[in-house]
Parts: sequence; C-alpha cells; structure tokens
Amino acid sequence: MRTKGLRGALAADTEIGAGNVLARVLAHGADPQGPGLTFDTAVDGHPAEQPLTLGQLDERVAARAAWLHERGVRPRDPVAVWAGGAADMVLSFLALARLGAIPALMNGKLRPEIAAEYIRRLRAAGVLADAAHVDLLAGHDLGAPLLGRPAEAGAGDPAAAPAHYRHHDDDPIVITHTSGTTGVPKAVLHSHASLFAATRHLLSMPQAQGTSRILNALPAPHTATVLMVNQALGNRAEMFLLSEQGGERVLDAIQRWRPDGVFGFSVTWAELARFDLSGYDLDSVRLWFNTGDCSHEPHVRRLVAVGSRDVMTRDGVTRVPGSVFIDGLGSSEMGHSMFHITHTVDTDRYGRCVGRPYRFTRVAVLDPEGNELPPGQVGWLGIDSPSLFRGYWNDSVTTYRSRLRGWYLTGDLVHADADGRYYHLDRAVDSVDAGDGRWFFTALSEERILAACPDVTDCTVVIVREGDTVVTDVLLELAAGVDPDTDRTPAVRAALGADVGATLRRVVPVRADDIPVTVTGKVRKVALRERYLSESPS
Repeated sequence: MRTKGLRGALAADTEIGAGNVLARVLAHGADPQGPGLTFDTAVDGHPAEQPLTLGQLDERVAARAAWLHERGVRPRDPVAVWAGGAADMVLSFLALARLGAIPALMNGKLRPEIAAEYIRRLRAAGVLADAAHVDLLAGHDLGAPLLGRPAEAGAGDPAAAPAHYRHHDDDPIVITHTSGTTGVPKAVLHSHASLFAATRHLLSMPQAQGTSRILNALPAPHTATVLMVNQALGNRAEMFLLSEQGGERVLDAIQRWRPDGVFGFSVTWAELARFDLSGYDLDSVRLWFNTGDCSHEPHVRRLVAVGSRDVMTRDGVTRVPGSVFIDGLGSSEMGHSMFHITHTVDTDRYGRCVGRPYRFTRVAVLDPEGNELPPGQVGWLGIDSPSLFRGYWNDSVTTYRSRLRGWYLTGDLVHADADGRYYHLDRAVDSVDAGDGRWFFTALSEERILAACPDVTDCTVVIVREGDTVVTDVLLELAAGVDPDTDRTPAVRAALGADVGATLRRVVPVRADDIPVTVTGKVRKVALRERYLSESPS
C-alpha cells in the first residue's frame, strides 16, 4: 500500500493504538522490506547503524516477546526497563506491549538509590537492566526479580511468541517518568488510546516535510520517543535513534546519516548553539522539531540559518536556504506537544511564544480557583486533551492534586494574546510573587539575557525570596574565546528590565558541566540554590 493511503487507513483504524502500531502497519499491507528502525548499537548480531527492515524489526520484537513470556511476563504486569541504549529501550517497549504488559521505561542517568526507590514504588513484576545498571542496582532492595539484560531477550524464538495481545483503549500501555526536579520522578501512565490520540490526528493530515528520514535525538525512555517511533512506523519513515543526545554526537550523526528532520529537546539545541554550525555539513536538514520546554530565540536562529526547506513559488515547489524549526510545549503528562509554532530565517515572533494549540486539544489560562482568564492575564496552564496521561502510577494523591475543575494543571505559567497565541513565562516552581501584582519569571529573564548578550551561549536565572526581599542570581555560559573577566553585570541588568534588574545580586560565569540538570535536561534550580547561591557573593 502506498504511504499516503496507509496513513489514512491507520488514522481510521479503530483497533490501532500505541501498543500495536507495528502489528497494524503490517496488517494493512506495509512492505516487510520497507523501513523499520535504525539503532546506534548492534541488535542481535545486526550491525549498528544498519537499518532493520519492518519485517526484521517485527521478528526481533517477537523474539523478545517469546523470551519474556517464557519468564512469566503476562498482560498488565509492570516491568521496569533500565538501560543506556536506545535499542534496549525501544525493543523492550515493543515486546512488552505485544504481550500486553506495561513497560516502565527509566532514564539511564537516574541515581541508583532513586532508581531503586522508583522500582519499589512501581511494585514491578520484574526488572530488565543492562550490565552497567545491574551493577548500579547491586545491594538495593527492588521488591522485584531481575529478569535479565534486555539484549539477552533477543535469543528468544520468534515462532514461540504468543499471539499479539488485543488491547482495549483504556489498557495501560507504558509508564514513563517526569524529570524529577525535586526527588523521585513521578510515574506517568499512558493508555493504548491516549498515547495514540495525537498520532492519529497527525496521520489524518498531510505529511510534513522533514519527516521522511528522522534523526531521533530525544531520550529513548521518554514519552516523546515512544510517540516518535509510532509516528515513524505509521509514516513509513526512516528513523535513526541515538542513545546519547550531546551536541557533538548529534552533529556527527547528522553529517553521516543525512536526516531531513531532527527531533529533540531544548537542551540539545542549546548545546548545538555552542558550535560554529557553519563548519558542519547540515544541508540535509529541513526540519528541527522541539518538544518539552520551549526553546530560546538565539538557539532557534542559529539552527534555521542552516539546512534548507521547500517553499511554494510561482514556479512551483522550490528549495531555498534555511531550515524550519517547529517549537512547542509538552511534557510526559501531555502525551504530545500541546502547541506549535513554526520558525524560519524570516521569523520575528519570539518572546517565548509557543503558538496555537493543536486541534485535538483544549487549553486555558486559569486563576487559582480554575476560572478562565482573558487574553493578556497571566495564569496557570490548563489542558484537556484525549492525549493526556491517565494518572501517576500508584499515586492517586498526586494525580488528583494535578486536576482542577476538569483541567490538568501542567505547572506552567502562561498568557494568551488576542489572536489565540500562547506565551510561556516560567515553570511556576521557579517564579516568584514579588507582591503588588508583580511576578518575576526565570525562563522569560533567560530569554531576554540571551537575546541581549551575543557572547552568552546559555544562561540560568535563579530568583528567590529572602525574607522581605527578592534577589536574582544569573549564571552565564560564555561563547568560546570571549573574556570571562569582562563585567557583564550592566548588560544583564539592562536585559532583565527595571523590576527584575533592581533585584540582581550577582552575575557568575560558569561551565555547562557546572549546571545541575535532571535526567531530561531541565535545570535543577533547587539544587543550584544549594550549590552556588547559598554562598555569599565574592
């Protein structure tokens, strides 16, 4: 079946969901010799970076399903997966979903004591962990048996795999986790229907440029990678999945693999901004797609200046210099970005604008009582979408605390303009109520500093209340070759504006490695207060 017709058939398929996309794509007549997935590590003797066909992918998943079934894994069993490789994560997800089990995908960078506590709270039926992570778990009480290493499951007999589990829309399909900015991450549960809702919508629309050959630079255990794998399979696209998302690794992969689309988080774009991109061959890239936190303007502008894109002219479709950057705001709980805005070299709408909502969702700006606020007023972001998570696994208290009058509260502060565009100001936990109706926002302050200071590649703003006063500290990551001893305080103060600038206590140049981040790249500003900012300024 041709890709266009297949996409329409999948969008209309009442049986398809996040747990059976591979099986349904094949059932609708997709060519088994067509694209499956490409990994940066070997898979069952298949070389790294060599594509698996769709048929080979299905066989490798069946082998793992058989191996897991032999070890007692059954429908609705939560199974924790802790590994560093993208292949281990994605193939384990597909195999466990085939059995009707519930894969709980864990970021490999969790601290061992946090990982062990997370597994205990899952009440897992078993644990899959690669050799490095088995060593890290040694001596910890997991409350669950170690089933083996994910790669060992490839020794299963594909012919012995049980029939594909028949999912109901409400069946739990995967547990991913939040960034864990304040401790043990929350376990985010998605269902067969919820995690396919956005994909179904996208399959019903024309396929976007830059989605035929995708480099996945998203963390493999994240909800976003599960989404992208299913989208790639449905689009019959080629996809290369990276196990590491550092800037140098991504640039190297782009040059060698020549993708037309690169998908990642804002932390990766910030890393790429540290490089002189003109020195790299990035001509293949038409699209950069961002989810998670929205991205800063200077980082976006560096990316859209390279690559190329197709535009419609009088003479038809023409390739022009400069790529496209699609920005959005999403989280594990949202099940997909809720907003989208497209940037090119000609874009002039920034200021942390995340654009308009996708048509499959409803959004609102809310006051603390859940009343909707008019355009221009800042409030809590509320979401109502079929893509929303089903709740936090084994934590109904936190689940219901995140709901208000039918809305899911994301923890973000936003406002809308009169044209229906939304602007992200900050995570609520990082903002400060300065009194007299004034709020100080760290993310918006970072945007302003980066826009005003070209020799700064990234920055972190921490605003805290100390007694009756508010103080602001700014950490700057400087471009290579600039003088770190230059006093940038006046420029930073001017960029912050009069109100926040008046609270500026100090400006500190730092290295990127000095900034504590979560396993998904979010800056841990709580930890920063303890590490850097509890000391008296020198």
